[in-house]
This record gives sequence, C-alpha cells and structure tokens, in this order.
Amino acid sequence: MAFIECDNLMKIYKVADLEVVALQGLNLTVEQGEMIALIGPSGSGKSTLMNVLGGLDVPSAGRVTVGDFRLNALNRRQQVQYRRDVIGFVWQQTAHNLLPYLSVRENVELPMAFAGVKPSERRRRASELLEAVDVTARMDARAAHLSGGEQQRVALAVAMANQPQLLLADEPTGEIDSAAADRIFDTMRTLNETYGVTIVIVTHDYAVSKRVSRVVGMRDGRASIEVLRQKNGSGVPLTEEEFTVIDRTGRLQLPQGYVERLRLQNLVRLHLADDHVAVYPVEQGEA
Repeated sequence: MAFIECDNLMKIYKVADLEVVALQGLNLTVEQGEMIALIGPSGSGKSTLMNVLGGLDVPSAGRVTVGDFRLNALNRRQQVQYRRDVIGFVWQQTAHNLLPYLSVRENVELPMAFAGVKPSERRRRASELLEAVDVTARMDARAAHLSGGEQQRVALAVAMANQPQLLLADEPTGEIDSAAADRIFDTMRTLNETYGVTIVIVTHDYAVSKRVSRVVGMRDGRASIEVLRQKNGSGVPLTEEEFTVIDRTGRLQLPQGYVERLRLQNLVRLHLADDHVAVYPVEQGEA
C-alpha cells in the first residue's frame, strides 16, 4: 500500500454565490520515502492538494490517506494530532516558518517543547538537525539576522523537529537566489536520505525536474503528466522521460504544447492500432 493515496479527490470552495472546483477527481500515489515535486501554473490545484495532505483543508469528495490516517474521517482532535505528529511544513514566506526574535536553536526546539519532549532531548535533536542542514555555526543567532537561504534551511530543521513522516514544502525557494535554491534542494535530499522522510514540494518552477526523481504536473485540478528520472548506481542521471497520466475512467490530458501545435479543439479522431492509440485533429467542416 502506498504511503499517500488520493482516489478521485475533489475539493470545492464556495466564494460568495460561486463554486470553485480546485481539485477535479485527482488520483495520486506516493511511496514511503519518495521525494517528489508538484508543478503547475497558478490555479492548477497544487497548493490545494498540499493543504489537503497537510490536514488544513477537508476534501469535498473522494478519498485520501496518508500512512494510517484517512484524512476524510478525522475529527478536530485527530487533525491536531496528525498535523503535530505526522506533518512538517515549510512555507515560501520565511515569516511563516520562524519567530524572528528567537535564536535558531530556540526555533528548532519550540515544536518539541509543545510536544512535551524533555529539554535534554530537545537540545540533542536540535543540534543534530542544525548539523544536517549546515547551520550549526549560527545556532545562537536570532533568526531575523540570517540570510534568506539560511532561514529556509533552519525552517527545514524546524519542520523536522518532531520527526514527521511527511514534509510538505510550498515554494521553498521562491524568495531566494538560484545558488541558495540549489543548496535548499541538496538539504532536502539529505534529510530524505538520512531520515527516510517523504517529501512533497509544491512549485511553479519546471526546472525542479532536474532536482528530484519524480515530478507530477498538475492542470485543472488533476494530475496531467509525470516525469521520471532514472539514475545509475553512482547517482548520475541516465534518462528523463515524460508520461501522460490516464485515470481509471480513461481520462487523460494531452500536454498543452501538443494541443497548440496540432490545433486540437473540441473533437479529435482516435485510431486504435495493435500497440498504440493515435490522436488526429478534426479538420474544419468534418464534424
């Protein structure tokens, strides 16, 4: 059984008298210990999916499970337990991740204090995590005095403080330069490999495919493409292949570039061969 399973997931928001469908029958599985990225333009549903996985939003329909938790069925108390014990969050805005008037060490220890961890264990775990994210030298500095990249690395340590099973990162490199962003991704990979934490990164940056082994592209509230990267034993990338996602009802979304190049509109013609399906545009006046 996969660690994350989304089955025909729906999320509908009501805005005044309108209903906005943010997720439209999304299907997704993520294995324990995977590090994947969700990519797509604004309005594609990726941030809504992250909020659902994080226990911040309740699905309107469908089923979603994370580990032993079925998120549709959690009561208020169970939601708090789930967010505290299972999930770690890193937000794009550093102000949402750290308390600027506390030191780096105090920021990392704070979630453990709320969870009732003993002071000696808090100090030990904070030191271990700050070493993992390479900010040990700044552990006594106030968070407000760190660079943007340092703040996000400390935010990763804070997110890992209570030993979560799932780390959710929403545009974690959106406010820092490319060099700092590369370091953030290296740090997340280290945490993934060292602690076995499953990591889901939400981003609009399509270049992220070079930094993770699996990318899920979202469009119109559904998973539309997947990019898988294979590596050799030394970790050197060998191949990168893009797939289109087809759900259990047979629905799929053609890549937007294909649609535009072939000028596909409304109707298309399908031809079933022995080992493939061909898609042809319908010329004007045919249909």
